[in-house]
Amino acid sequence: MPSASRYNQRMPPRIAIPVPHSGDPEYADRALPQYQRAVMMAGGRPIRVPLDLTPAEVMKIIEQCDGVLLPGSKADVDPAKFNAARCSQTAAPDPRRDTVDEVLLQDAYNMRKPVLGICYGLQSLNVYRSGSLIQHIPDFLPQDLRTTVNHEAGRKVKVAHKVDIAPQSVLAEIVRGSLPAKVQFSRGEDSAHRKPAASPGASATVVIPVNSSHHQSADVIGDGLRVVARCHEDGMVEALEGTSLDHFVMAVQWHPERSVDDDEPSRAIFRALVEAARARHQQLTGEFENLKL
Repeated sequence: MPSASRYNQRMPPRIAIPVPHSGDPEYADRALPQYQRAVMMAGGRPIRVPLDLTPAEVMKIIEQCDGVLLPGSKADVDPAKFNAARCSQTAAPDPRRDTVDEVLLQDAYNMRKPVLGICYGLQSLNVYRSGSLIQHIPDFLPQDLRTTVNHEAGRKVKVAHKVDIAPQSVLAEIVRGSLPAKVQFSRGEDSAHRKPAASPGASATVVIPVNSSHHQSADVIGDGLRVVARCHEDGMVEALEGTSLDHFVMAVQWHPERSVDDDEPSRAIFRALVEAARARHQQLTGEFENLKL
């Protein structure tokens, strides 16, 4: 009879995904399946996290999950969370979504579970880590750059602009297809000193085309995060990643779930999340079995 650890290693990694919005079921029902499908294509099992549960009930769900995906939303993060007055262009917050995101992130950081934030998910992550947001991009940019890129282009525009990805970043390695997440994010004794293996062309900025459906962006960057991609045309922050090599934390401002059928970099982002979740599950299983010895 196979051991529990071998059985668990064959199970698809379970990725917790909160329902995108608590106040618009039609929007949530339209948006959520795209993220679920992208996770399944990458070999993971998406776990829907409702927004009408207590924090304790949410914890019961996510204790059984191996990673977290924070999706987009039609809400905006409450500016009070980063000590700012509300801009007239800022959408209403979604307190239920915020609560679930915070519980998910607390568990992920405590247990070093992989995190992927997408669009609103990037903004939620950045604020959770004590960062702040630009509440309306056109109000922030210089006059001559305000019409260069329409960041609110929407799902009907497949390519809204280009993104410049820092060459020595984990995101660049993922997009190049040369970084096995299960190796990079294993928790060895030398993890604090390890760096991603350099791939061919690693010194060159990676430029990829992306879609865009947002009007806010990261401003002050949160603790333990760093900027790894910016809009090629106007310099707005487009991706963040964690600075701890033993914890996969990635967030992108565009929507790779919309382009997984046509775009290899989009698929690679979800594969990296799932493989990092698989590796972390195996590590936690090993740690638990060692405690029983």
